[in-house]
Amino acid sequence: MPRLIADPATRVAALRQERMPITDATSGSRLRLRAPEPADLTRLAVYLGRAPGPERAGYLGIVEEHEPSEPPATEPGVDWRTLRGCGAHLSDRDAGIFTTVQALANWHATHRFCPRCGSPTESAASGWVRRCTADGSEHFPRTDPSVIVSVTDADERLLLGRGLRWPAGHYSVLAGFVEPGESFEAAVVREVFEESGVRVTDVRYLADQPWPFPWSLMVGCTARATTTRLRPDPDEMAEVRWVSRDEYAELLRDGSIRVPGGISIARRLIERWLGQPVEVVAGRRVADRWGAR
Repeated sequence: MPRLIADPATRVAALRQERMPITDATSGSRLRLRAPEPADLTRLAVYLGRAPGPERAGYLGIVEEHEPSEPPATEPGVDWRTLRGCGAHLSDRDAGIFTTVQALANWHATHRFCPRCGSPTESAASGWVRRCTADGSEHFPRTDPSVIVSVTDADERLLLGRGLRWPAGHYSVLAGFVEPGESFEAAVVREVFEESGVRVTDVRYLADQPWPFPWSLMVGCTARATTTRLRPDPDEMAEVRWVSRDEYAELLRDGSIRVPGGISIARRLIERWLGQPVEVVAGRRVADRWGAR
């Protein structure tokens, strides 16, 4: 790692307060990669690989730890943005870099002590391992799978829910973590029933999305409802509801419903059901301010 930091050809993706520097916060956004600097030797560094081609430049993720009250430094044409705020406009490469560094930063921050003996751990293996300073045991980054599902009934209505802590008007498809011993299909059946009281069948995988808050893998599915009576879980859900495509379009147009962010797999599931982008249905740009769900 010191050799890469000493190499001026190395490209650094700097993360500060869950933000990275972006050259354009709208369409065509790009990560602002920088050269290494001496202070990087004392910062958390994560090896991201090498670029293809003859030069084979190395890529590092560097976590710049600052006090929460200190805002990111700015420069002309650069805006420090969160993944939620810019991810939908990044290339696959840049979104992958941002997601990887954010997830590993979260993991390092919460695994500073050994789960076996409680002794401090330290970063090892180029940022991909934490090693106990007492017993030498190695601990690896975790990924917690969760399912997120588009449930439709016989009339092609979509099942939506609003979590207890969500603001009014924020609705999304249902989701939850996979429990030990479960398949993805079993997790879908259980989560939908627990959160809404609806029974489902014909669970099918559609797509997935890594989500680094804190370190999830969102597994997107579709399912068909065999019952439609709603019984929301009072400990998790403020409301669950069925909506038709026409009803959803009207809610979009009058602004009474907020959609998941453009980066999210939830938006993808909803737009797949709608058959077109939400902006087309709404006839205007739709606010993009919240995350995976």
